[in-house]
Amino acid sequence: MNRSRLPDAALSIVSRGAALFVCTVLFLFVGFLIFRGLPVLGSSLFFGNTAALDAILGRRPVWDGLWPATAGTLYLLLLTMLFAILPGVGGGVYLACYANPRQKQWLGLAVDLLAGVPSIVMGLFGFVLIVFLRRTLLPHGTTCLLLASFCLALLVLPSLVVGTKNALESLPERLYLTASALGFSHDRAVFRVLVPAAGKGILGGIILAMGRAAEDTAVIMLTGVVANAGLPAGLTAKFEALPFRIYYTAAQYADQHELATGFGAALVLLILSACLLFCAWLFQRGLEREWRGFK
Repeated sequence: MNRSRLPDAALSIVSRGAALFVCTVLFLFVGFLIFRGLPVLGSSLFFGNTAALDAILGRRPVWDGLWPATAGTLYLLLLTMLFAILPGVGGGVYLACYANPRQKQWLGLAVDLLAGVPSIVMGLFGFVLIVFLRRTLLPHGTTCLLLASFCLALLVLPSLVVGTKNALESLPERLYLTASALGFSHDRAVFRVLVPAAGKGILGGIILAMGRAAEDTAVIMLTGVVANAGLPAGLTAKFEALPFRIYYTAAQYADQHELATGFGAALVLLILSACLLFCAWLFQRGLEREWRGFK
């Protein structure tokens, strides 16, 4: 073999080995989780001894099932995305399409600093914030679902900004030039051509943000999650969540059945993330068809 080709061959072998290693680790992890969690997956895992319809409608409490934690996680994700999507995607659009080089430098630095904040520090921020509000504007304020969602939104905001910015900047320049040649204004070209064309990348950033919000435990531990809160009674109430349920079960399980329930909760969280990814894929396909003019 030619010596000049040896580095290329070695790099190819290393890259293939790295890809195989990642796939193997993923397969083993998911396989182990399915092996331990699938046997307990069923209606009793979610609702315990309570009738499913009564539990879903909130007519009877569920004390030994995952339904309150699952519902709390869904509420948490919904509120977090309501807080984060508009400023996150809007900030990414501004950085990619409107900001001058100096603004890009300073705003990009601010986003990078926010991305480097550990989740436990964000949880401490939320805890200190509610203490401050109790001493000033909200004497009866306490940790709750709304506070946890706000802190999680701050935690995932950099992912949305960077994902949107990278998706827009990766588009070919001819798209904007073509839109300008057709008489589009800058704003119209951005929101009618560039943003739809970058929809896949933007949705990828949203999915990453949702995944991090769904799995984070440190923030919610300090901002309102508890072990047996039941279904969320409102935005200012305590709540349960799947990641905290997994952490709590792993730390304090009394027997193998409780441990199996923890594995079941982990599998449910994995399935929830996969469902969110599938829904985003469907939405992205619809967005691409609409942008290309198909019905």
